[in-house]
Amino acid sequence: MDDLTGKRIVVTAGGTREAIDPVRYISNRSSGKMGYALAEAARDRGAKVILVTAPTALPDPSGIEVVHIVSAVQMKEAVIKATAQADALIMAAAVADYQPKSAVKEKIKRQTAGAELILELVRTPDILAEVKGNFIRVGFAAESEHLLENARDKLKRKNLDLIIANDITAPDSGFDVDTNKVTLIDRDGKLEDLPLMSKREVADKILDRMVGMIGKR
Repeated sequence: MDDLTGKRIVVTAGGTREAIDPVRYISNRSSGKMGYALAEAARDRGAKVILVTAPTALPDPSGIEVVHIVSAVQMKEAVIKATAQADALIMAAAVADYQPKSAVKEKIKRQTAGAELILELVRTPDILAEVKGNFIRVGFAAESEHLLENARDKLKRKNLDLIIANDITAPDSGFDVDTNKVTLIDRDGKLEDLPLMSKREVADKILDRMVGMIGKR
């Protein structure tokens, strides 16, 4: 299948790390597997793919331009640059919602920190909401409750063309597994429930929907 030949697709993956000190950071359980599956599927369908990835245990996929970042701020900068001539952005990364207001330059020592260590946190950039451009915008909603309600709200708030709703509490679905069960919702409200599939199969289903959207843009 070569239905993405000539298209430039930007995919993000992994969980960002927000530094507390040179040793510690705030992050999440994202393995990056869904984002990497999307990047590889788009490559195999003929696209020029740029993968902007936070740290993962996965090897760089061949035939894909890989941009390694660590923090949410770095991911935003890389996505702005990568989407300058993009046909689509797929934000599969789990970007931290908060970061320490300031990272400490030296390692915080247990004996000097006291009985409690209080971190002042500030919001990280909202990449999907802030990155501008005439390209298809695909997001993910990883939720533990009110799955469809929260996904529809995010779809509208961030002006997305498509959102993938993922119940992270479901067996064999969510973080650090090779399968996923998701619901696709587009801006017209069309809903598609997918059965439990491998993440690569889910990736192709997402791209199937996205191809039609690119054609109409």
